[in-house]
Amino acid sequence: MIPVQGVEGQTIAVLGLGRSGKATAAALTAGGAKVVAWDDGNDTREAAAADGLTILDLTRDEAWAGVGALITSPGIPHLYPKPHPVIAKAYALGVPVDNDIGLFFRSYATADWDGFDRAPRVIAVTGSNGKSTTTALIHHILRESGRPTQMGGNIGTGVLSLEPAHDGEVVVLELSSYQTDLARALTPDVAVFTNLSPDHLDRHGGLGGYFAAKRRLFAEGGPDRAVIGVDEVEGLYLADQLGMGPADDRVIRVSAGQKLDGAAWAVFARKGFLSEYRKGRQAASIDLRAVKGLPGAHNHQNACAAYAACRAVGLAPREIEAAFQTFAGLPHRSQTVAEIGGVRYVNDSKATNVDAAAKALQAFDRIRWIAGGLGKEGGIGALGPHLGAVRKAYLIGHSARDFALEIGQTPYEIAETMDAAVARAASEAEPGDTVLLAPAAASFDQYPNFEKRGEHFTELVKGLASR
Repeated sequence: MIPVQGVEGQTIAVLGLGRSGKATAAALTAGGAKVVAWDDGNDTREAAAADGLTILDLTRDEAWAGVGALITSPGIPHLYPKPHPVIAKAYALGVPVDNDIGLFFRSYATADWDGFDRAPRVIAVTGSNGKSTTTALIHHILRESGRPTQMGGNIGTGVLSLEPAHDGEVVVLELSSYQTDLARALTPDVAVFTNLSPDHLDRHGGLGGYFAAKRRLFAEGGPDRAVIGVDEVEGLYLADQLGMGPADDRVIRVSAGQKLDGAAWAVFARKGFLSEYRKGRQAASIDLRAVKGLPGAHNHQNACAAYAACRAVGLAPREIEAAFQTFAGLPHRSQTVAEIGGVRYVNDSKATNVDAAAKALQAFDRIRWIAGGLGKEGGIGALGPHLGAVRKAYLIGHSARDFALEIGQTPYEIAETMDAAVARAASEAEPGDTVLLAPAAASFDQYPNFEKRGEHFTELVKGLASR
């Protein structure tokens, strides 16, 4: 646990008592604060009270007497589509609102660091797609290279549940737009922006607000080094804003297709090869084609971003290349779960939007595509140019029939359920085919989350293998 600094003797309110909220309450208490808490769920409140937390109804004015700050969980709206009533009350009363990320950045550094040989570092990763894989890959590379490291944030351990810093440690954080949008302190040593595509627009009041939330990671404190994906205009803009000119190597530009030999420092992938360029000269090259845990151009972008972040904290190209070879990938993200009779089965349940599904569809040849679920606004018409490798689609869930109307001449059948889709795809697949789960939709019509959807797919595939 990382005790929160600067709160001793203060009364701090916590809103939301899930994993993040409970860890925040514990870290505040460890820092000497008096914690009062509220959650909209009656069962959750009762469980928290049984654990010793003081529950106060923060929707009532009298509960705010003496409260110095409100710490809210990231899933609770604080601006759009409208603030949660408790947060709105804090705004009206002038009580500062923060989250656990802000508390982490103001509490991670301690006086103990004066005795360290090498100061700890923080790498923070944000973006629309690929940030979980990039975060996990950076953590894997650091660990394989012998550097002490922890991983947390939106993946793994909550930030305030991490251990206090170790000598020379690198903490790697995945940060969502919900987390960066509200944190009052954002001071990583290295900040990574993978890419931007429309998502969570209702929560941020549109694409501009969504990008602004991501951009705060680079604007609030200013990282020593910024790794920026420049394959979209937002990344180009951000790199330009952060750099002081073409010779400024504090910005490392990253691409999954463009040759970037004119920048002071760049890492890019073309035709399956990663290249690092510094001051116009190639510094390193890695063949990514045989790295099984990173298939496809979208994963090559993740590899470039992770490579750049690790180079920024002093790792050598050979160390990074060796670690690439042992990276197994993350569950539910282009994860090969089996090869049966020459057919590859890939679980990309995390491909919940059109952009992520498009990247998955471009990563493989001869695809039998399982898609569908609870479709998102705008449908999947934009996937049309990426369906050339799809031999047949097996459509499931609430939006199956809507999806069928949007995939043009691609052969399809309405499978309705995952069981039927996997069985049918397996019976029709031929050696060399890939059965790909890339839903392009949310999971909530049939599953509580994308993880459960991916686990069901994996169980069904393993059942095929056991026959």
